[in-house]
Amino acid sequence: MQETRVEYFRGKDFNSFIKNHPEVREILGPDKDLEVEDIVNTLLTKNLVIRCDRVMKTVRPGKKKLSSWPAHLEIHNEQVFTENDGFFAWMFLKRRTLWQTILSFVWPLFALAVCLFPVYPYQCKIVVLYSCAGALLCIVSILLLRAAIFGVLWVLLGKRVWFFPNINAEETTFRELVRFWPEKDEGERPKWTSRLFYALVTVLVILLLRHHAPDEAARARYQKKVSNIIDDVLEWSPKLAISGMIEKHTGANMTEANNHTSAAGSTHAPSSPEGKTTDANPDTDANGDTQADLDGMQDSEYADDTRTRSSEA
Repeated sequence: MQETRVEYFRGKDFNSFIKNHPEVREILGPDKDLEVEDIVNTLLTKNLVIRCDRVMKTVRPGKKKLSSWPAHLEIHNEQVFTENDGFFAWMFLKRRTLWQTILSFVWPLFALAVCLFPVYPYQCKIVVLYSCAGALLCIVSILLLRAAIFGVLWVLLGKRVWFFPNINAEETTFRELVRFWPEKDEGERPKWTSRLFYALVTVLVILLLRHHAPDEAARARYQKKVSNIIDDVLEWSPKLAISGMIEKHTGANMTEANNHTSAAGSTHAPSSPEGKTTDANPDTDANGDTQADLDGMQDSEYADDTRTRSSEA
């Protein structure tokens, strides 16, 4: 039926219902004396109900018998009434209840609320974060604890004991979900060699994980990195995002203005071609010496010449 959700009843329940409520037959009018089998066959002929069969026809591990109300059904090949493990699904939709109508409006709002998590106030973010982290920690703790108990009892005693419900099972009923104490193990006891082998493998895996575990410095770096990511998510707000965009836009405009000013200044600056000398100072000779320097040099030469003559005399 292409995974359609249906409401169904069992053949034996319909038979007992007709027997316990004879006033229902009055609806049939002149056919009120029909047998239960004829009534259901008439419903099958008019396509008001359809006979189905369970998909899982084998007993699940740890169970004694098949489920009385299977979660998955498929269309049966023979469309006739039977009380022995017969399931009949209604082919028309029942009137929508008030609770279903409320849920049809709540789910889209819930999805929208999840998408709008970044714009929540800081206190709301803290509440949502710690609630989700607590729920996830609880689930992981239950799975690890029940796996550890099962492993220890299986290796030491050879018993398959699952404490706590298996929250990952698709066909777990609510009664099984809230049950703490496990049912009696009906399976065959495993051999001691297989138990010893799996115990050694488990110890080896634990030793390898312990050997390759990160040191304190690596754990501190990772914790700091994760903490920074969480802080960024919690502290983000639309105001900060808008102010950051404005500052970024203003900084980009200032950078463009500075680049334009620098380009204009380099365009109007006078150029000095290579190999061309500057204008000479009238008081400077070709070597760059001024007139005062030349006079000082001449006086020094004259004084040296005078001392030389006096020494020769």
